[in-house]
Amino acid sequence: MTAKRAGRRLVAVATLPAAAFLTLGLSVPALADAGKAYQIDLAQLNGSGSRGTVMLSLKANQLTVQIESEGMVPGQPSAQHLHGSTKGHDFHCPDASDDTDGDGVLSNTEATVDYGDINISLTTSGDTKAASGLAVDRMPVADKQGKVSYERTITVGQDVVDHIKDLHVVQHGIDRNNNDKYDFEGAGKSELDPKLPQEATAPTNCGEVKGAAVGSVPVGGIETGGGPPQSAALPIATLAGVTVLVYAATAGAIAAARRRAAVVPGRRETPGGAA
Repeated sequence: MTAKRAGRRLVAVATLPAAAFLTLGLSVPALADAGKAYQIDLAQLNGSGSRGTVMLSLKANQLTVQIESEGMVPGQPSAQHLHGSTKGHDFHCPDASDDTDGDGVLSNTEATVDYGDINISLTTSGDTKAASGLAVDRMPVADKQGKVSYERTITVGQDVVDHIKDLHVVQHGIDRNNNDKYDFEGAGKSELDPKLPQEATAPTNCGEVKGAAVGSVPVGGIETGGGPPQSAALPIATLAGVTVLVYAATAGAIAAARRRAAVVPGRRETPGGAA
């Protein structure tokens, strides 16, 4: 083999998509120790301007949820949950078209058709059952800048472990009349509890899990085609291991190519491509 051909093979190895290394099972041992982690980007609903990032980390049946969001109603509690299904149903985030009564507010009831029922209530203390979905006294409160920081580790069932990729985070609370508080003047009573304003229970943002566990197919399948590989289709915890594998493979190929070139430094390529 000529040095030129060795170079071409090196390029082929170095540009293999990260998923190829996972297919070979090269980083699976590291994953078993590190657990799995997933990222969720929260996008606004109800024109709230809210956005944020969520990290879900699973180690055995311990789920750590970290949320950093902004654009929330300052000084007000934000009900937040993991919505979706642990039975394989494909729920997703809603959009403005789900405002079926046309009143200009996407209510939780209207949005539930798309993002599913509450699976876990992301409270700051106490239980995290679906029944605590409206426990606003145990939900995080936005600071004066409308930012919410949240972190909690909770014990989850095997159904959540197996279907974490099918769940997504929704935060609630809007300020339709822009007076920096929840009130009945903005959008009337909540359809969930008439003692609460609609502003307190309407969804303000939603985000879906970007990653899927090794060996699992993301909801909706894996996209193929002419676009670049989507790193978001891999668990975040695997990325470091994949990077190491890529560098190791590249370094090994470079060293092998140099050794071959050193053995035949003066030889020329003959017709037909043979050395």
